[in-house]
Amino acid sequence: MKFFETSKYHSFKKSTYINLRWIGIIGQFIAVNFVYFILNFKFDFILSNIVIILGILSNLYLIFIHNKTQLSDKSAFIFLLIDILQLSILIYLTGGIINPFIIFLIIPSVFSSSNLSFKTNALLVFLTANFIILLTFFSKDLPYPLSIHFHVSPYYYYSIPIALIIALVFLNYFAMTFGTQSRLRKEALAKMEEVMAQEHELLSLGGQAAAAAHSLGTPLSTIKIITQELSRQFKGKKEIEKDIELLSSQVERCNQILKRLSLNPVEEDDFIDKDLKMKDYLNEIISTFKEISKKKFILNYDQDSNSKKITKSIEIVYGLRNFIGNANKFSKETIYINLKSDSEITEITIEDDGNGYPKDILSKIGEPYLRTDDYQEKSKTGLGLGLFIGKTLLEKNFASIEFRNSKTRSGAEVIVKWKNKDLFNI
Repeated sequence: MKFFETSKYHSFKKSTYINLRWIGIIGQFIAVNFVYFILNFKFDFILSNIVIILGILSNLYLIFIHNKTQLSDKSAFIFLLIDILQLSILIYLTGGIINPFIIFLIIPSVFSSSNLSFKTNALLVFLTANFIILLTFFSKDLPYPLSIHFHVSPYYYYSIPIALIIALVFLNYFAMTFGTQSRLRKEALAKMEEVMAQEHELLSLGGQAAAAAHSLGTPLSTIKIITQELSRQFKGKKEIEKDIELLSSQVERCNQILKRLSLNPVEEDDFIDKDLKMKDYLNEIISTFKEISKKKFILNYDQDSNSKKITKSIEIVYGLRNFIGNANKFSKETIYINLKSDSEITEITIEDDGNGYPKDILSKIGEPYLRTDDYQEKSKTGLGLGLFIGKTLLEKNFASIEFRNSKTRSGAEVIVKWKNKDLFNI
C-alpha cells in the first residue's frame, strides 16, 4: 500500500498554489527588510534573504519545470514541506517562538488538509508541531534597539507553542472535515452526471432505433408483397417455394425485431415529452419496475388529488425513480406509494416492508456514499448515492425531502413534498 494517494481528489491546482506562494514570498521580503532597515532590529539579514531567494527559485521551478497543472499528493507534500522548512529557518533567524509571524507556520498544513489525503496531512501536522517545539527552545535572539524594553514572561513564552499546536490541530480537523465532505459531494455529483448522461444517451439511442424502424418498415413491406406475388407465381414448384417461404419468414422476423425496437423507445419518449398528472407520473414509473421486479407495488391516492398537469421534468422522473428503486431493492415483498394532493401541497410517501434505515445512520440519510454494516450484504456500494442523487434532483425542483423509518410498517419511508405553486410552475 502506497503512503501517498493518487486520487484526482487528493491534489490541488498548481496555479492557485503558485499565486499563494508569491504572496507569502513577497510578504516575507517586505517584513524582513522593514524590520531590519526601519525598526533597526539587527539579525542575519543576508542569510534571511538567501532563504527567501530559495523560496523564489522553488516557485520558478513549479512554473517552468514542473509541467503538470495539478500537484499530486506526493508532489504537494514535498513543496509544502519546503514552505515549512523555509519559514522555520526565517523564524529561527528572527527570534524563534516570540516572532509574531510564527502563526504563518501552520498555514501550509491547514492548506493541505482540505486538498490532500489524511496520511499526508497528518504527517505535515506532525512535522509542523515538531518545528514549533524546536523553535521554542532553539533560535537566534532578535536584538532590538536599546530604547525598547522587551521582556516576555515565561508563562506567556511557553503558552505560545501550546496555543499554536492547539490551533494547528483544530484548524486542520475543521478544514479536513469540510474537505472530505466536499470531495464526497464532488464524487457523488460526478457519478450523478454520469448516470444522467447515460440515461440521455439511452433515450437518444431509443429515438434513433425508432427512426430506423420506421424507415425500414416501408422497404420490408415492399419485400413482403413481392414474396407473396412470387409465391403465387411459382406455386407448385417446391424448390422455389421453399426459398420464398424462407424469405417470407425472414422478412417477418425483421418486422418483429423492428417492432420491439420501436415500441419501448416511443413509449419512453412519449412519457418524458408530455405533461402528466402526478398520479400518471407515478404509474408510468411503477410500470417500468413491474417489468423487472417480482415485488408488489401499491399506489394509493386521494380521490380529490389535484388534477392539474405538471410540466415535464426529467429530474422529477429520475428523482422519484431512484427513491422507488431503492424501496424495491430493500423491500421484502411490497412497496407502498401514497399520493396526497390538495390546493396547497402535493405529497408523495414511498414505503417498503424491509428492515428500515439503520438507526446509526438515520440522521445522515441523503448524504453521498453513506455506508452501514447492515446493508453491506445487499449493497456493496452503500445506500447513500442513489438516495443522494434522488434528493439532489428533487430539491433542485423545489421539493422538500424527509427520510425516516415507517410508523405504520417495518420498513423505510421517504416523504417528498412540494408547494403546488412551485410544482406547477417548474
